[in-house]
Amino acid sequence: MRVAGFDSASWPADAPLARETFEAKVREEGALRYRELPWRYLDDPYAVLVSEVMLQQTQVTRVLKHWERWMSLFPTVDSLAAAGTADVLAQWQGLGYNRRALALKRACEECSANHGGALPDTAEQLQQLPGIGPATAAGVMAFAFGKPSIYIETNVRTVFLHEVFPQRDKVSDRELTPLVAATCPQDDARAWYYALLDYGAHLKTLVANPSRRSAHYARQSTFDGSRRQKRAELVRVVLAEPGIGFDDLAARLDAFERAAGRDGVDAETFDSIVNDLVREGFFRQEEGVFRA
Repeated sequence: MRVAGFDSASWPADAPLARETFEAKVREEGALRYRELPWRYLDDPYAVLVSEVMLQQTQVTRVLKHWERWMSLFPTVDSLAAAGTADVLAQWQGLGYNRRALALKRACEECSANHGGALPDTAEQLQQLPGIGPATAAGVMAFAFGKPSIYIETNVRTVFLHEVFPQRDKVSDRELTPLVAATCPQDDARAWYYALLDYGAHLKTLVANPSRRSAHYARQSTFDGSRRQKRAELVRVVLAEPGIGFDDLAARLDAFERAAGRDGVDAETFDSIVNDLVREGFFRQEEGVFRA
């Protein structure tokens, strides 16, 4: 028995490798490909949570440039909860998907107010916090608390697709869940998932888009010229120039788009993006000017 409700009987009969052989191969490959990363083998759930949120849809090399600085500035749940939104967003620049930073701050605000400045120690309670889904909660449980969990992300998917479903397309997480659970040990979940992550990262250097055979694979939309890029540019400008006026901010975004060889931004699009950013808490509008 590994994770509650799953056992070795969950392993598919037609898999190329028996479960025990698969586990041995993952551990061997993981040891060969092990990556020494600063957020590994930490017992601080907050530090692990920060790494897990940063690593969502972001390359490890980029996170390496941000995680240690973030932890030096916001070393605890309470320190991030008390930090100003502008400071938090400023430190997140370069990681992309700025809403992750706001969700992380809001999760810490809730923990500071209702959990004594500590993260909950169950996956169910973690998922009740802003921005924490099943994979992030499972990562915190495995990497911070050392508890068995069902941790499914792109590198983990890659290993199971490559070794267990080499000839299958559209493999769903519903099919992977019992396999991931059946292989996660009770006593060493952290090291096991590190091995899966490192082997999966290695496989990605050998096979183009190896996770594309997952039913959940989706090609990332182009960033250049997207609404997401316009949002990011507006946040960057307001952080750099607090107190900028409505017309100046609109002109800056229009100029940014034209400098890239694209059409300017019409008033309706600008208003829509700004209203979304204000509503979501990225910055506020006061008497015609914007501040984070």
